[in-house]
Amino acid sequence: MSVDAVFGALADGTRRELLATIATRGAATSTELASELPVTRQAVAKHLGVLAGAGLVEATREGRETRYRPTPQPLTDAIGWMVDVGGKWDDRLAALARAAERRRAT
Repeated sequence: MSVDAVFGALADGTRRELLATIATRGAATSTELASELPVTRQAVAKHLGVLAGAGLVEATREGRETRYRPTPQPLTDAIGWMVDVGGKWDDRLAALARAAERRRAT
């Protein structure tokens, strides 16, 4: 799964709330999730489809129900990307601070 898909899925507040709820519970059905949120079960199902498409949740059939469980690897990959970009920003800001200090010293 791509980091772009993860960020796209997490751009929506309802999907972030769904993912947080699933992560807290360990697993949940769309019906269980809809009972906890101010959206319809159909809306929850659509949001879960986006989360699944980004690889953030995995759907498993258990009898007549589908349970959604968090899959942490795509989120870990996105966090790794942010750490890498943040490190580059830190390096650039440190270089800028050194350059400013050299200018003040002369």
